[in-house]
Amino acid sequence: MSPVDLLIVGSGPAGMAAAVTARRAGLDVLVIDEQPTPGGQIWRDIETVAASERGSLLGAAYLEGGDAVAAFRASGAVYLAGTQLWQIEPGYRAFVTHAGKAQVIEARTILLATGAQERPAPFRGWTLPGILTVGAGQILLKNSGQVPANPVWLAGSGPLMLLYMTQLLKAGGKIAGYLDTTPPGRLTSALPHLPRALLAISDLYKGMTWSLALQTAGVKRIRHVTDIEALGDDRLERVRYRTASGAEETVEADVLLVHEGVIPHLHAALALGCEVVWRDDQDCFIPLIDGWGEASQANVFIAGDGASIAGAKAAVLRGEIAALGIVKKLGRISTQDAQKAAKPRRRKLNRELALRPFLDALFRPRKAIFIPDDETIVCRCEEITAGEIRMMARVGCPGPNQVKAFTRAGMGPCQGRQCGYTVTRILADAEGRSAAEVGFYRIRPPLKPVTLGELAALQEPEAAS
Repeated sequence: MSPVDLLIVGSGPAGMAAAVTARRAGLDVLVIDEQPTPGGQIWRDIETVAASERGSLLGAAYLEGGDAVAAFRASGAVYLAGTQLWQIEPGYRAFVTHAGKAQVIEARTILLATGAQERPAPFRGWTLPGILTVGAGQILLKNSGQVPANPVWLAGSGPLMLLYMTQLLKAGGKIAGYLDTTPPGRLTSALPHLPRALLAISDLYKGMTWSLALQTAGVKRIRHVTDIEALGDDRLERVRYRTASGAEETVEADVLLVHEGVIPHLHAALALGCEVVWRDDQDCFIPLIDGWGEASQANVFIAGDGASIAGAKAAVLRGEIAALGIVKKLGRISTQDAQKAAKPRRRKLNRELALRPFLDALFRPRKAIFIPDDETIVCRCEEITAGEIRMMARVGCPGPNQVKAFTRAGMGPCQGRQCGYTVTRILADAEGRSAAEVGFYRIRPPLKPVTLGELAALQEPEAAS
């Protein structure tokens, strides 16, 4: 395969918008994505669902993805679906697996539009069958219209939680109860951000309608839940919870959906050595990027929720701005023309970001999910508990990479996606340091599992030609 001007990793809102903008400027664009169709998580399977009854159940914001995908399909960008990225080398050479074979893609510039992942929220018993994330539940709903047969319990906090519950009810699902883990006082913390949030009043109104719909439907909502434990022998059977007032109850449950917000998906950026900084208001690391989305590594750009959590509309605008930055850097347009084209997009982006500080303060997670008790499994892949991580801190393993070396935490198939932040926060708490000082795992290839058979099929570009 000949080198391309721009390789985009991810075909969600940011990736598709960037591809369309870059193609208009005449760039040679290749887009890769693990999923079989474009749209990302927010517009997952939109081409199939939009024309079905299920499309109306998912709401207007979901259906907006139809036009975005159509524009992407018509842009002329080369699109490789079902393609898994497992390594990027400076230069840039991307190693991917497609159709059971590994191959190398060479590119002058890279745009990482890898989106977000749900924030890991370990609690006692969270590895039992029958426990899923709300994101997983929404994938089932979007892909095939599946809803749990029995009433489900949900636990957590955040806008996605409210959205999914309204979608679930519209689809005929039933909710046994909602364990709202939003701590007391969060509204008070969020109120100073309300004046700016009014710039996005339509989104505020949307959130209020979700809450009202749940209330009208009679959903049982237990507020200020501080502690959750899943109980059962071979699968989930019961959920025990405790509230800030000290009330405790155990309820029967065969499905529990959990969610504590989303965080940027950073593994590809970290593997490339891109600098990241800690963002206190979102309790996560974000990549250090300039006004065009360029990271600390030259010719690597990051857009969408992979840059920081801001939602689909902001992701589209960030993708377009990043593409303009790439076009400018490759000399296809002048800096003046790029600035002129970006100006209205930046103005819209500022309006889209106006709501974020309010939401970040309102739904900031409770401390317990960051520093679980000793018996809680932190690394699901290697079954390492929080107590074992704390013991490593006591014997002189001050950082995540030392803990990884001694315990194998972070060495499993997920490569630390499910345990990395918890390990960082446990060490920070045990050592009296900040999460920024402790840092994150050093990410090494492969980013995703790759088989020996796939590697055996790998051909260097020179050999292939």
